[in-house]
Amino acid sequence: MGQFDGKVALVTGASGGIGRAIASDLSAQGAIVIGTDRDGADINGDLMDAGFCDVLPRQIHEQTGRLDILVNNAGIITRGKITEASDDDLRRSLAINVEAPFRLCRAAIPLMAAQGGGAIVNTASCWGVHPGPDHPIYVMTKAAVASLTQCLGRDHANKGIRVNAVCPNEVNTPMIRTGFEIRGFDPDKAIAELNASVPLGRIAEPEDIADVVTFLASDQARYICGALVEVNGGKPVG
Repeated sequence: MGQFDGKVALVTGASGGIGRAIASDLSAQGAIVIGTDRDGADINGDLMDAGFCDVLPRQIHEQTGRLDILVNNAGIITRGKITEASDDDLRRSLAINVEAPFRLCRAAIPLMAAQGGGAIVNTASCWGVHPGPDHPIYVMTKAAVASLTQCLGRDHANKGIRVNAVCPNEVNTPMIRTGFEIRGFDPDKAIAELNASVPLGRIAEPEDIADVVTFLASDQARYICGALVEVNGGKPVG
C-alpha cells in the first residue's frame, strides 16, 4: 500500500530532470500521475497557452473523477543582466514561470475544495527568496511564485488545501548542463566546480528535490501550509 493510493496528481514539466523524478516518486507511492510537458509526457501542451492551462485541471478531473495533488514544477531560467534582456525573454519567463502556475492553481483549487481538500506544491527557487546576481528575470518570476504560494497557503487552508513551495538552489539536470554548454563551458567540469562550493559536497540531484515535493504533498506534511522549503545543501545564494 502506498501513501498516495487512489490519489490523482498533475505534474508540469514532467519530462525534465526534476519533473521526471517527482512523477516517478509519486507513482511509486501509489498515485495516478498525469504529467504534462511540451513533449514526451502523458499530456503534451504549451504552458504559454493560457487556454491549455485554464482547462487542464478540469480535463484531468473529468477523466479520473478527482484531482488531489498539483505540482507546478515547470520553469525556465533566463540569465543575464536586465540591460541584456529582450522583451521575448520577459514574456516567456512570465508566461511559464508565473502565469501558468497562477492559472493552474486558479483552476485546480475549486476542484480540490469540492472534494474536501488537496495539496499544491510549487517549484520556486532559493534565488526567488534570496536574489542572486545577473538573473533579474528569473529572480523576479521565482519571487512571484514564492509570494503566490504564501498567499494561497493562507487563503485556502480553510478548505483543506495546503499550498507550499520547494526552493532549490543548483540541481544536476539536463537544463543546467545545457546552460553550461550554451555558454561554452564543459558541463562535467562546471558541475564539479559547483559541487565544491556546496557545504554538503555536491549540488542537488533531481531525487533530492522530488523527495521534498513528495513529502509536502503527503499527509506527513499535514500541518505545513504556505511554507517555502529551501533545499540547498547549505549553500547560500550568491
